[in-house]
Amino acid sequence: MRATAVRRTALAASAAALALLATACSGSSDADGKDDKGAANGSSSAPKTPAKALTAAELEKATLAQGDVKDTKITKAGPADEVPADGVKVDKEACLPVAHALSGVAQEGAVATTKRKVIDEPKADGEKSLEDAAKGEGADAFKDAFNLTSTFVALSSYEGTAGPDAFAALKKAAADCAGGFTATVAGTPTKVVSMTEEKITGGDEALAWTVTSESDGATTPVKLVALRKGSSVATFFAFNLAAAGGENVTFELPTAVVAAQDEKLA
Repeated sequence: MRATAVRRTALAASAAALALLATACSGSSDADGKDDKGAANGSSSAPKTPAKALTAAELEKATLAQGDVKDTKITKAGPADEVPADGVKVDKEACLPVAHALSGVAQEGAVATTKRKVIDEPKADGEKSLEDAAKGEGADAFKDAFNLTSTFVALSSYEGTAGPDAFAALKKAAADCAGGFTATVAGTPTKVVSMTEEKITGGDEALAWTVTSESDGATTPVKLVALRKGSSVATFFAFNLAAAGGENVTFELPTAVVAAQDEKLA
């Protein structure tokens, strides 16, 4: 494929995913005030016993920091990354917990929330640079330069049974919305066409999905992971631009990031 075709395909294929990525980097740290109907009908493997929520200071200490994940850069999400929770809309109410997870928005009952951006560091032996790709020096330039995964991590602490309930609500929503839905964040719509469950382990319970969105006939895969440890719930949204551009790139779950967060919650 010629370089111009690669860039054109990448832009078309990644439009929807970029909207979700912007969402994931702009979730609100406040809990959404809406009643979570999914929690009542969802199921969790956790016993429904009261749990003490981590304080804001304790949660900050348990949150990922630079050096916790090899070959990545970890930074705090800033004010520019925030959008109001009520800025997340869905065409199917049952899918709201998924849209919230993709947006980094905590569910009702959250006591505190922290957010981090975890970005792969470019490989030192990479043959092509971002400048090469920008100049259009072949399809390989795009593939090499953009084969990096960005993961947005939102970690929330909950009081009592609210943590297990939040996890159960997300689990139920993902099952109910496996066939797709449309999410609108800050006025930007994204059409999710499918959610496919993946294998993941960690914490007291963990779930993962490949979420596929569609724009102008091109599909884009992203990864979503949920991890519960005690009364704390972490969500991970991962995006790879080369995979979004239609390149033959192996885009895996951010297992190293998940494992590192799980360890810090232990």
